[in-house]
Amino acid sequence: MITVVTVPLEELSEDEQRRREHLERQVEKAFYLAGLALQELRDKRLYRSSHKTFEEYCRDRFGHSRQKSNYLIAAAGVFDNLTTNGCQICQEDLTTNSLQILPTNERQIRPLTKLEPNQQCEVWQRAVEEAGGRMPSGRIVQDIVQRVMERTKLPNPYRLGEVCQFIVKDNPDLRGKSGCWCIVSQVNEFSCNVMVWDGEYTVKVEHLKSFDYSDADCEQMHKLSLRITKLRNSGKLEDVAKANLKHLGEVKRPYLTPLEEKLLEVLEQEYRLLPMDM
Repeated sequence: MITVVTVPLEELSEDEQRRREHLERQVEKAFYLAGLALQELRDKRLYRSSHKTFEEYCRDRFGHSRQKSNYLIAAAGVFDNLTTNGCQICQEDLTTNSLQILPTNERQIRPLTKLEPNQQCEVWQRAVEEAGGRMPSGRIVQDIVQRVMERTKLPNPYRLGEVCQFIVKDNPDLRGKSGCWCIVSQVNEFSCNVMVWDGEYTVKVEHLKSFDYSDADCEQMHKLSLRITKLRNSGKLEDVAKANLKHLGEVKRPYLTPLEEKLLEVLEQEYRLLPMDM
Protein backbone atom coordinates (compact mmCIF):
# COMPACT_ATOMS: atom_id res chain seq x y z
CA MET A 1 0.00 0.00 0.00
CA ILE A 2 1.26 3.45 -0.95
CA THR A 3 1.03 6.03 1.76
CA VAL A 4 0.18 9.53 0.55
CA VAL A 5 1.78 12.23 2.61
CA THR A 6 -0.13 15.51 2.62
CA VAL A 7 2.08 18.54 2.96
CA PRO A 8 0.38 21.18 5.11
CA LEU A 9 -0.20 24.58 3.54
CA GLU A 10 1.78 27.50 4.86
CA GLU A 11 0.75 31.11 5.06
CA LEU A 12 2.90 33.57 3.09
CA SER A 13 4.21 36.77 4.53
CA GLU A 14 3.06 40.02 2.92
CA ASP A 15 6.41 40.37 1.15
CA GLU A 16 6.25 36.78 -0.11
CA GLN A 17 2.69 37.26 -1.31
CA ARG A 18 3.65 40.41 -3.23
CA ARG A 19 6.64 38.62 -4.75
CA ARG A 20 4.47 35.69 -5.77
CA GLU A 21 1.98 37.99 -7.51
CA HIS A 22 4.84 39.78 -9.28
CA LEU A 23 6.30 36.52 -10.55
CA GLU A 24 2.90 35.24 -11.63
CA ARG A 25 2.41 38.40 -13.70
CA GLN A 26 5.82 37.83 -15.31
CA VAL A 27 4.81 34.32 -16.33
CA GLU A 28 1.45 35.54 -17.63
CA LYS A 29 3.12 38.31 -19.65
CA ALA A 30 5.68 35.99 -21.24
CA PHE A 31 3.71 35.75 -24.50
CA TYR A 32 3.26 39.53 -24.55
CA LEU A 33 6.98 40.25 -24.13
CA ALA A 34 7.77 37.61 -26.76
CA GLY A 35 5.40 39.33 -29.19
CA LEU A 36 6.99 42.73 -28.64
CA ALA A 37 10.47 41.29 -29.12
CA LEU A 38 9.50 39.44 -32.30
CA GLN A 39 7.87 42.55 -33.73
CA GLU A 40 11.04 44.58 -33.27
CA LEU A 41 13.18 41.77 -34.70
CA ARG A 42 10.92 41.62 -37.75
CA ASP A 43 10.34 45.33 -38.35
CA LYS A 44 13.99 46.32 -37.92
CA ARG A 45 15.20 43.18 -39.77
CA LEU A 46 17.63 42.40 -36.96
CA TYR A 47 17.87 38.85 -38.31
CA ARG A 48 19.56 39.95 -41.56
CA SER A 49 23.13 39.23 -40.40
CA SER A 50 22.42 35.50 -40.20
CA HIS A 51 19.23 34.82 -42.19
CA LYS A 52 17.69 36.03 -45.42
CA THR A 53 14.12 35.92 -44.14
CA PHE A 54 12.25 36.32 -40.87
CA GLU A 55 10.65 32.92 -41.47
CA GLU A 56 14.01 31.13 -41.61
CA TYR A 57 15.22 33.04 -38.56
CA CYS A 58 12.18 32.08 -36.46
CA ARG A 59 12.48 28.44 -37.45
CA ASP A 60 16.19 28.18 -36.71
CA ARG A 61 16.35 30.35 -33.61
CA PHE A 62 13.05 29.62 -31.87
CA GLY A 63 11.88 26.40 -33.50
CA HIS A 64 8.52 27.71 -34.65
CA SER A 65 6.94 28.99 -37.85
CA ARG A 66 6.53 32.55 -39.04
CA GLN A 67 2.82 32.12 -38.46
CA LYS A 68 3.42 31.38 -34.78
CA SER A 69 5.54 34.54 -34.58
CA ASN A 70 2.78 36.55 -36.25
CA TYR A 71 0.26 35.18 -33.74
CA LEU A 72 2.46 36.36 -30.87
CA ILE A 73 3.00 39.77 -32.47
CA ALA A 74 -0.74 40.24 -32.98
CA ALA A 75 -1.43 39.04 -29.43
CA ALA A 76 0.93 41.67 -28.03
CA GLY A 77 -1.04 44.37 -29.85
CA VAL A 78 -4.34 43.15 -28.41
CA PHE A 79 -2.84 42.86 -24.92
CA ASP A 80 -1.66 46.47 -25.19
CA ASN A 81 -5.17 47.52 -26.15
CA LEU A 82 -6.75 45.69 -23.23
CA THR A 83 -4.37 47.25 -20.73
CA THR A 84 -4.13 50.81 -22.07
CA ASN A 85 -7.82 51.39 -22.78
CA GLY A 86 -9.16 50.44 -19.38
CA CYS A 87 -10.38 47.01 -20.43
CA GLN A 88 -8.85 45.13 -17.54
CA ILE A 89 -11.35 43.60 -15.13
CA CYS A 90 -10.72 43.39 -11.40
CA GLN A 91 -11.74 40.49 -9.25
CA GLU A 92 -12.01 41.29 -5.55
CA ASP A 93 -10.32 38.80 -3.31
CA LEU A 94 -10.11 39.13 0.46
CA THR A 95 -6.55 37.82 0.68
CA THR A 96 -4.93 39.43 -2.33
CA ASN A 97 -6.92 42.64 -2.69
CA SER A 98 -7.72 43.49 -6.32
CA LEU A 99 -6.38 41.30 -9.14
CA GLN A 100 -6.50 42.17 -12.82
CA ILE A 101 -8.00 39.48 -15.02
CA LEU A 102 -6.04 39.70 -18.24
CA PRO A 103 -5.17 37.09 -20.90
CA THR A 104 -2.43 34.69 -19.86
CA ASN A 105 -1.64 33.06 -23.20
CA GLU A 106 -1.70 33.79 -26.90
CA ARG A 107 -4.53 31.35 -27.70
CA GLN A 108 -6.94 33.30 -25.51
CA ILE A 109 -6.16 36.43 -27.52
CA ARG A 110 -6.02 34.96 -31.02
CA PRO A 111 -9.80 35.22 -31.67
CA LEU A 112 -9.76 38.88 -30.55
CA THR A 113 -7.37 39.86 -33.37
CA LYS A 114 -10.33 39.71 -35.79
CA LEU A 115 -12.11 42.55 -33.97
CA GLU A 116 -11.79 46.31 -33.71
CA PRO A 117 -10.04 47.58 -30.55
CA ASN A 118 -13.27 48.67 -28.82
CA GLN A 119 -14.86 45.31 -29.61
CA GLN A 120 -11.84 43.50 -28.18
CA CYS A 121 -12.47 45.13 -24.81
CA GLU A 122 -16.19 44.34 -24.91
CA VAL A 123 -15.65 40.70 -25.85
CA TRP A 124 -12.97 40.16 -23.21
CA GLN A 125 -15.27 41.58 -20.52
CA ARG A 126 -18.08 39.30 -21.64
CA ALA A 127 -15.74 36.30 -21.69
CA VAL A 128 -14.71 36.94 -18.08
CA GLU A 129 -18.36 37.26 -17.10
CA GLU A 130 -19.27 33.98 -18.84
CA ALA A 131 -16.37 32.31 -17.02
CA GLY A 132 -17.93 33.32 -13.72
CA GLY A 133 -15.53 36.15 -13.04
CA ARG A 134 -12.52 33.91 -13.59
CA MET A 135 -9.97 33.47 -16.36
CA PRO A 136 -11.86 32.48 -19.56
CA SER A 137 -10.66 29.74 -21.83
CA GLY A 138 -9.78 30.33 -25.47
CA ARG A 139 -12.95 28.44 -26.42
CA ILE A 140 -15.17 30.87 -24.49
CA VAL A 141 -13.46 33.83 -26.17
CA GLN A 142 -13.77 32.22 -29.61
CA ASP A 143 -17.49 31.52 -29.14
CA ILE A 144 -18.22 35.13 -28.18
CA VAL A 145 -16.15 36.49 -31.08
CA GLN A 146 -18.07 34.24 -33.48
CA ARG A 147 -21.40 35.53 -32.16
CA VAL A 148 -20.24 39.15 -32.47
CA MET A 149 -19.04 38.63 -36.06
CA GLU A 150 -22.29 36.95 -37.06
CA ARG A 151 -24.32 39.74 -35.49
CA THR A 152 -22.36 42.73 -36.76
CA LYS A 153 -21.13 41.41 -40.12
CA LEU A 154 -17.76 43.02 -39.73
CA PRO A 155 -16.45 44.97 -42.74
CA ASN A 156 -13.97 43.39 -45.08
CA PRO A 157 -10.64 43.29 -43.18
CA TYR A 158 -8.44 42.81 -46.25
CA ARG A 159 -6.75 45.48 -48.34
CA LEU A 160 -5.78 45.79 -51.98
CA GLY A 161 -2.49 44.02 -52.68
CA GLU A 162 -2.53 41.95 -49.48
CA VAL A 163 -1.04 38.45 -49.72
CA CYS A 164 -3.36 35.79 -48.32
CA GLN A 165 -3.81 32.03 -48.34
CA PHE A 166 -6.99 30.09 -49.05
CA ILE A 167 -9.03 28.50 -46.29
CA VAL A 168 -10.99 26.04 -48.42
CA LYS A 169 -13.55 24.85 -45.81
CA ASP A 170 -16.73 23.86 -47.66
CA ASN A 171 -16.20 25.93 -50.81
CA PRO A 172 -16.20 23.52 -53.79
CA ASP A 173 -14.87 26.27 -56.09
CA LEU A 174 -11.61 26.19 -54.13
CA ARG A 175 -11.10 22.45 -54.32
CA GLY A 176 -7.39 21.78 -54.86
CA LYS A 177 -6.45 25.29 -53.71
CA SER A 178 -5.84 24.51 -50.04
CA GLY A 179 -2.69 26.32 -48.92
CA CYS A 180 -2.30 28.30 -52.15
CA TRP A 181 -1.36 31.94 -51.79
CA CYS A 182 -3.19 34.71 -53.57
CA ILE A 183 -3.07 38.49 -53.94
CA VAL A 184 -6.12 40.66 -53.32
CA SER A 185 -6.93 42.54 -56.54
CA GLN A 186 -10.30 43.98 -55.50
CA VAL A 187 -11.96 44.47 -52.11
CA ASN A 188 -15.75 44.02 -52.03
CA GLU A 189 -18.15 44.32 -49.10
CA PHE A 190 -17.91 40.73 -47.89
CA SER A 191 -15.61 39.17 -50.50
CA CYS A 192 -12.39 39.75 -52.42
CA ASN A 193 -11.23 39.22 -55.97
CA VAL A 194 -7.86 37.49 -55.78
CA MET A 195 -5.14 36.56 -58.25
CA VAL A 196 -3.90 32.97 -58.04
CA TRP A 197 -1.37 31.03 -60.05
CA ASP A 198 -4.06 29.73 -62.41
CA GLY A 199 -6.37 32.73 -62.69
CA GLU A 200 -8.66 35.06 -60.74
CA TYR A 201 -11.27 34.07 -58.16
CA THR A 202 -13.92 35.81 -56.07
CA VAL A 203 -14.03 34.43 -52.53
CA LYS A 204 -15.73 35.36 -49.25
CA VAL A 205 -13.58 36.82 -46.51
CA GLU A 206 -13.98 33.69 -44.37
CA HIS A 207 -12.11 31.73 -47.04
CA LEU A 208 -9.03 33.95 -46.75
CA LYS A 209 -6.32 34.33 -44.16
CA SER A 210 -3.62 36.99 -44.29
CA PHE A 211 0.04 35.98 -44.28
CA ASP A 212 0.81 39.28 -42.47
CA TYR A 213 3.80 39.82 -44.75
CA SER A 214 5.83 43.01 -44.55
CA ASP A 215 5.54 45.56 -47.37
CA ALA A 216 8.84 44.31 -48.80
CA ASP A 217 7.62 40.71 -48.74
CA CYS A 218 4.36 41.70 -50.43
CA GLU A 219 6.30 43.46 -53.16
CA GLN A 220 8.30 40.30 -53.84
CA MET A 221 5.10 38.25 -54.06
CA HIS A 222 3.57 40.81 -56.44
CA LYS A 223 6.56 40.45 -58.75
CA LEU A 224 6.27 36.67 -58.63
CA SER A 225 2.53 36.87 -59.35
CA LEU A 226 3.20 39.08 -62.37
CA ARG A 227 5.76 36.63 -63.75
CA ILE A 228 3.37 33.70 -63.24
CA THR A 229 0.51 35.60 -64.89
CA LYS A 230 2.64 36.46 -67.93
CA LEU A 231 3.60 32.83 -68.31
CA ARG A 232 0.00 31.69 -67.96
CA ASN A 233 -1.12 34.19 -70.60
CA SER A 234 1.75 33.49 -73.01
CA GLY A 235 -0.07 30.66 -74.75
CA LYS A 236 -0.68 26.96 -74.26
CA LEU A 237 1.57 25.65 -71.49
CA GLU A 238 2.79 22.08 -71.34
CA ASP A 239 1.85 20.01 -68.32
CA VAL A 240 5.34 20.25 -66.82
CA ALA A 241 5.15 24.06 -67.01
CA LYS A 242 1.73 24.06 -65.34
CA ALA A 243 3.05 21.77 -62.60
CA ASN A 244 5.89 24.18 -61.91
CA LEU A 245 3.53 27.17 -61.73
CA LYS A 246 1.27 25.21 -59.37
CA HIS A 247 4.27 24.53 -57.12
CA LEU A 248 5.17 28.24 -57.09
CA GLY A 249 1.56 29.03 -56.26
CA GLU A 250 1.82 26.97 -53.07
CA VAL A 251 5.09 28.23 -51.59
CA LYS A 252 4.75 29.28 -47.94
CA ARG A 253 7.44 31.97 -48.08
CA PRO A 254 7.91 35.33 -49.80
CA TYR A 255 10.95 34.28 -51.84
CA LEU A 256 12.14 31.59 -54.25
CA THR A 257 14.96 29.16 -53.67
CA PRO A 258 17.84 29.38 -56.18
CA LEU A 259 16.56 26.24 -57.93
CA GLU A 260 13.01 27.58 -58.14
CA GLU A 261 14.32 30.83 -59.60
CA LYS A 262 16.34 28.94 -62.22
CA LEU A 263 13.33 26.82 -63.22
CA LEU A 264 11.17 29.92 -63.55
CA GLU A 265 13.79 31.62 -65.72
CA VAL A 266 13.96 28.53 -67.95
CA LEU A 267 10.18 28.69 -68.47
CA GLU A 268 10.37 32.41 -69.26
CA GLN A 269 13.08 31.77 -71.84
CA GLU A 270 11.19 28.81 -73.29
CA TYR A 271 8.06 30.90 -73.79
CA ARG A 272 10.10 33.88 -74.97
CA LEU A 273 9.41 36.15 -72.03
CA LEU A 274 12.61 38.19 -72.13
CA PRO A 275 13.74 40.29 -69.15
CA MET A 276 12.56 43.44 -70.94
CA ASP A 277 9.05 41.98 -71.01
CA MET A 278 8.90 41.44 -67.27
